Amino acid sequence: MSQEICIWFIGPDRTGLIAHITNYLFDKGVNISDIACTATGDNAELTMIHTLPRGVTMEEIEKDLKGMPELSDGTLEVNPYHFKEARGPSSTVTHRFTLAGDDIPGLIAKISKTLDEHGANIVRMNSETHQGIHSVVNISRFAVSLRQEKAPDCLAAIVRIACELKLTFRYEAT
Repeated sequence: MSQEICIWFIGPDRTGLIAHITNYLFDKGVNISDIACTATGDNAELTMIHTLPRGVTMEEIEKDLKGMPELSDGTLEVNPYHFKEARGPSSTVTHRFTLAGDDIPGLIAKISKTLDEHGANIVRMNSETHQGIHSVVNISRFAVSLRQEKAPDCLAAIVRIACELKLTFRYEAT
């Protein structure tokens, strides 16, 4: 019986980090189920769900990864993954949207609350700030699962927030 594991790493971001990890796993015959990665400041954070082939143990993977020089100055955890791998309807992305403009405290909370009020599930979210010409600029991207019949009201509520806060709003239905 195959075992599912979750590999989590946070540490200094560097070119080739994901390549080193995924090539090692490929050479071991490990199948990647899901992977999410982000660079935050000077750090990288990776979360990977994998299926181990027969004869490969979680302990072996953890020992080998912790021995990699590329991962030595970060934090690495390898744990059993006991959650359902199959995606349900609430994890299918139906809409993607981006809000951009001045960095406004509470924006993510306001958007998240609006999505929740309309029964939307945030599947992926990314928010980053950087210094613009005149002010600090924020770009927030959301990939959500939203029932078709609730989409018009939900998107209208988000457009109202964007207009009220003078943000640029773009969206696409997938």
